[in-house]
Amino acid sequence: MTVYFHHDFYEEYTSDPAAESGRMEAIVKELSTFVELVECEPATEDDLLAAHSSSHLNWVHSQGLFDIAALAAGGAIQAALRSLSEPSFAVIRPPGHHASASSCWGFCYFNNMAVSLLRLKGDDLIQRAFVLDFDLHFGDGNVNILDRNPWVEILNPEAADRDAYLEEVRIALEDTAADMIAVSAGFDNHVNDWGGLLLASDYKIMGQWVRAAAERNGGGCYGILEGGYNHNVLGTNVLAFIEGLADI
Repeated sequence: MTVYFHHDFYEEYTSDPAAESGRMEAIVKELSTFVELVECEPATEDDLLAAHSSSHLNWVHSQGLFDIAALAAGGAIQAALRSLSEPSFAVIRPPGHHASASSCWGFCYFNNMAVSLLRLKGDDLIQRAFVLDFDLHFGDGNVNILDRNPWVEILNPEAADRDAYLEEVRIALEDTAADMIAVSAGFDNHVNDWGGLLLASDYKIMGQWVRAAAERNGGGCYGILEGGYNHNVLGTNVLAFIEGLADI
């Protein structure tokens, strides 16, 4: 299984928790002996403009964040393209699911999920997409950009009970006919992170369900990193999800 990463993601580009020192190191430490890490390449301006307005790109430039945000979006595209042949994952930051077409918040600048799916659809590589966003926070940017497209389904699980949460995910994945299952993978709903709900084993189970849905529908699956802020458990949680995707 291929995982996309770049050493530039170690940079503390802002003072927010997503850019905190040690966060990416915690993930790479867990993954490096299990998967191949492939270097990310930045998204092109055309790729970014498929999801965002030119004024938004100019604003990100003005914040001095264009290069790192474009690199994250590019990693998402690479994972999406790779998923056509095998499950893949992008260990990227800044995250993206709070970035809308012309605005952003929540540590996000470009919507990595939207940029990657619009690239797949624009190249006529997929017919339908199902987005599972299991980050603690509602992915308003994913919804604002993608939900108007009839070929996209989006699930932000809302159950406050762990068993009900997992059942919501399981049923939705069993019901979808999408040939691409894409995951906004935020790990801040772990029992030892901000949300306090899910176990590491739950991320592995959801990864298995994602892979099973993709195989059933004759398509692909991939995940991209969103939230997750307890460095002591973040790497373990990411690895658990990847093990589920890769059927390890």
